[in-house]
Amino acid sequence: QTEKAYVSRLDLLDGVFYSRLLEEANRGSFPAEVINKIFSNISSINAFHSKFLLPELEKRMQEWTTTPRIGDILQKLAPFLKMYGEYVKNFDNAMELVKTWTERSPQFKFIIQDIQKEKVCGNLTLQHHMLEPVQRIPRYEMLLKDYLRKLPQDSLDWKDAEKSLEIISTAASHSNSAIRKMENLKKLLEIYEMLGEEEDIVNPSNELIKEGQILKLAARNTSAQERYLFLFNNMLLYCVPKFSLVGSKFSVRTRVGIDGMKIIETHNEEYPHTFQVSGKERTLELQASSEQDKEEWIKALQNTIEAFQQRNETFRNAIAKEYEDIPVEVSNAELGKRAPRWIRDNEVTMCMKCKEPFNALTRRRHHCRACGHVVCWKCSDYKAHLEYDGNKLNKVCKDCYHVIIGCTDSEEKKKKGILEIESAEVSGNSVICSFLQYMEKSKPWQKAWCVIPKQEALVLYMYGAPQDVKALATIPLLGYTVDDTPRSADLPHSFKLTQSKSVHSFAADNEELKQKWLKVIHLAVKGETPECQNELQVNLEEQPESSKTSEC
Repeated sequence: QTEKAYVSRLDLLDGVFYSRLLEEANRGSFPAEVINKIFSNISSINAFHSKFLLPELEKRMQEWTTTPRIGDILQKLAPFLKMYGEYVKNFDNAMELVKTWTERSPQFKFIIQDIQKEKVCGNLTLQHHMLEPVQRIPRYEMLLKDYLRKLPQDSLDWKDAEKSLEIISTAASHSNSAIRKMENLKKLLEIYEMLGEEEDIVNPSNELIKEGQILKLAARNTSAQERYLFLFNNMLLYCVPKFSLVGSKFSVRTRVGIDGMKIIETHNEEYPHTFQVSGKERTLELQASSEQDKEEWIKALQNTIEAFQQRNETFRNAIAKEYEDIPVEVSNAELGKRAPRWIRDNEVTMCMKCKEPFNALTRRRHHCRACGHVVCWKCSDYKAHLEYDGNKLNKVCKDCYHVIIGCTDSEEKKKKGILEIESAEVSGNSVICSFLQYMEKSKPWQKAWCVIPKQEALVLYMYGAPQDVKALATIPLLGYTVDDTPRSADLPHSFKLTQSKSVHSFAADNEELKQKWLKVIHLAVKGETPECQNELQVNLEEQPESSKTSEC
């Protein structure tokens, strides 16, 4: 049932939002590249669930009386959930792009709002629906844990279900941080609506600390008036309730900054449980509903003030170190040999290397395992062997990387991206590889060294040459349709791969080579790998130099 509901949500994202926006982009209203970046690999995720996982589960439900097990299905298909890594990694950037283009393009904004009005959207925004794939993997983890709790340990399904949980739990850990960010953003959106969409609070760096009703003591006649407070990590919104038929609504009377704020406990015999908030903008004397409520508000406010001051102090120290050349805690000679003291996340508001400010969605905090500094993902995009951790590879910042490796910027070897896999590395351990002619859309044909690695038998890598250290492109083959009809008399050995609006055309030098590729691709698009590798062996000596293939 949950899988059926999820597939319908994927259809909404892939077949409605993505398709409608891409259609408009192709008219020139906004770049098609932006739409592809927003939706990442949602089409492949949709194809996997709608064509493979859901049908397998439905078929098993029909056979449940004779085959009461699902662990074998999940264990077989769980490795394909790795494709979620690309979606989750792209999630922060996608949220930022949706926000940017909603403000920049009226057509972009209109299409999204028009779709959101449809019944199938359930009054939820595009951002809410885009969170569904991020939440799905942790949901599988929860369902499987529940299944194993209720499954007898002598069940035939126990080992398969346990192995599936192990694989899925690894994938789930990558999704949890994105979920926390989105939940914070959803809460900010709710408050934004409650405030009549007038206060600019929907910023990923804002975090709600506490909210609730409070009474305000009037200075002139000491009468108590009902008010509502929203405490964020950088400000306090002092609000007045206003009548509304559609839930709580408030208007902001004062915005008090946390910077310079002081909290004073007051004593008033006539009005118990009072305290004072003194800020640069205004001083408020407030009355809580009970002594416990008062203590909770004072504690929350004081903790927020302390955290704010600590962040500012860390920032000043970081600047001081930059200009006064204060030595770091771990000397260069000890880098990697001694475990550093980690700077706390809440002690900094910006990357300690490039000084870019952190925020909840687009620039996250990472720790350098060598010096302990808090840095952004760009500045932590390096790995080095650290002696104190048994010479294991650890995430380090750029500066520490250069010291530990002992290289200059020109010698720098950054962490490999998805395309930065050497051709020779995958060609030597591949299912099949050879030169093919390649064409995408209306671009001219070009020669490409194509490889399907053993380790990723469902992905086609394309290089400019067999020794290139970075791929030009990758195609996840799962869910593609294969058309082996030749395009023209000039290209008698051609074939085509299509999925949604993606079309990739290939041509081999001879029919034999074409059939060898088709044999592998026909399996890959169905999520299968060659069972008998011997069938795919190619005798390199019999191949012309221009079309040599290597399959193993």
